Amino acid sequence: MGSGVSRPTGWTWSRSPICCWLAAARTAAKNQLLTQLDRAFPALSLALADVLGTKVGRLVAAHFADPARLARLGPGRFREFAARRGVKVNRQVAGRLVEAARTALPTAGAGIARQILQADFALLGDLEAQIAAAQERIAALLPATCYHVLTTTPGWGVIRAAGYAAALGPFTRWGSPAKVYRAAGLTPALYASAGWRHDASISREGSVHLRRALLGLGIGLWQNDPAARGYASACAHAANPAASSPAHWPTAPARSPSRWSGTKPPATHPVGADQAASFTTAAAGGRLRAWKAGSDAVIAMAAPQGPRRV
Repeated sequence: MGSGVSRPTGWTWSRSPICCWLAAARTAAKNQLLTQLDRAFPALSLALADVLGTKVGRLVAAHFADPARLARLGPGRFREFAARRGVKVNRQVAGRLVEAARTALPTAGAGIARQILQADFALLGDLEAQIAAAQERIAALLPATCYHVLTTTPGWGVIRAAGYAAALGPFTRWGSPAKVYRAAGLTPALYASAGWRHDASISREGSVHLRRALLGLGIGLWQNDPAARGYASACAHAANPAASSPAHWPTAPARSPSRWSGTKPPATHPVGADQAASFTTAAAGGRLRAWKAGSDAVIAMAAPQGPRRV
């Protein structure tokens, strides 16, 4: 009985980092593929918001990297072409794609980009097949561990739950969430001397895999749970109300008056780099606090408190 449970748990902990690495490699392959696609078919991103996330986008990227071919085909024949391959395209989308193909400007090196594009598609297909196989095995083995309860949370799939389990290990090693934060390097660096104390940014000391797993859980929760998204926005506003509210953004940078000020016409300026940086910092800080607050529930859910040692 014990060996039957320990083997799936150990296999899940050892296999999930490989699956996370494959997911990161898939993201890099997608970025490279989109770069080559922009060189071969520049106007495609204007017609489709998510090229690789839709069936019609992948169909166009795989078979119509040359926009002249799609322009010659026309909307009606393109819909027939897609239907024969199991993809339904409505008239509006087909017309938008054909119009983008007709208005696409030729670019230098488009032929080479199409050749690289085919190799990238083959690489992406191989990575997706490996990820699907690993995800299927992990989904079958994760219920034998105590971390399967994480998959009931919005935004936490099998990969994120298994990655967290692999990075954290047996929950009996940890007595409190603070120890997990410390091991992940998410606690602030502390500087203290003669009664003076300063909390700096996170130390980033400890396990990189555990830190990425915790941040991955936070990102998934922030993207899929409205309550977590609202809490992160509230934390960002509390950290810096002026930066998080567009109504408080200045329209022009501060400058010293000069004798030529009265002769120059008034001009409007975009938000300066300092205001944008402060807004980004406040938003990131709010998200981190939301992740930290949610991680207490994560650790309590996945690692229930047992009897303490005396």
